Amino acid sequence: MHLYEVIKHPVITEKTRYQALQLGQYTFMVDRSANKAMIKQAVEEIYDVEVVTVNTMLMPAKTAKRWGRRHVVRQPVWKKAVVKLAEGDTIPVFEGG
Repeated sequence: MHLYEVIKHPVITEKTRYQALQLGQYTFMVDRSANKAMIKQAVEEIYDVEVVTVNTMLMPAKTAKRWGRRHVVRQPVWKKAVVKLAEGDTIPVFEGG
């Protein structure tokens, strides 16, 4: 699997910005078949940083009502990875730069 297929995109919310700025933890949406070693290698090569730990979790599918009460939309299961970087390393995407 190619590096850019492992990491789909960063997850940027208020909580992930706090984790990035205060704790040095960055959150990414990753491919469901990617394991921790693949995620670590991809983040290190794409962003040129040193990864200390990788935590992964499967986010559950959700249903929501759209356009009235009868139309139900199902969002699929997706995999999230929280990556902790070495002291002093940063990823500028999360810092607005």
